[in-house]
Amino acid sequence: MRIDVLTLFPEMFQAILGSSLIGRARGAGVLEIGLVDFREYSTDRHHVVDDYPFGGGAGMLLKPEPIFAAVDQLRARAADGTDGTRIVLMSPQGRLLSHEVAQELSSSGHLIIVCGHYEGFDERIRTHLATDEISIGDYVLTGGELAAMVLIDAVARFVPGVLGNSDSHRLDSFADGLLEHPQYTRPREFRGIGVPDVLLSGDHAKIAAWRRRQALLRTLRRRPDLLLRASLSDGDRRTVEMLRSADRDEDT
Repeated sequence: MRIDVLTLFPEMFQAILGSSLIGRARGAGVLEIGLVDFREYSTDRHHVVDDYPFGGGAGMLLKPEPIFAAVDQLRARAADGTDGTRIVLMSPQGRLLSHEVAQELSSSGHLIIVCGHYEGFDERIRTHLATDEISIGDYVLTGGELAAMVLIDAVARFVPGVLGNSDSHRLDSFADGLLEHPQYTRPREFRGIGVPDVLLSGDHAKIAAWRRRQALLRTLRRRPDLLLRASLSDGDRRTVEMLRSADRDEDT
């Protein structure tokens, strides 16, 4: 998979590109990431990329010409020669990034991520260039770079060969709509706090049942909204009702 990032601050990405899973995936050739300073595509002798909004208003808007020109060139360089590239604007107006959205975007062979800055984009970038708008939350950042880093990390986990264990993303929180169950490692006891006996029993069926119950309980208590769209069996629903009833009894 190839990801190209259009940004006025490419130096901000250096820390994540050479570190951890992203750095190893790039070194192994399973993930390519390019950084493009779209100021270089400005035809103005001062390399201006922003201007005042028509009609007045606060702040400056990113001009369409440099971003369109950069995207055109990146598309032309696409290795497969197809037009399957997805162009993502990082924007608080976009759909909220989720496990499902990251997985969907990972199926594309080529992503171009556009990092906004100043007051926003000229609307023609949004309506005639972008294929997707993604937000990482209901708040505003000074630029799209940090949001783009989050998106890259979330998407990369679904690219084959990025994770050491190919099943890891299937066991993550949100993979089946629930928060992940509690996990423990050595030592068996730490500062008087032990590991649940069931995890030491060697009974895989009991361990699986305990983990499912704990995932349901954690989701119920921390993110009950997720239960409305999670894939639950009839047994799961009965367990949730029992847990909900037990919580009510504790509160009374």
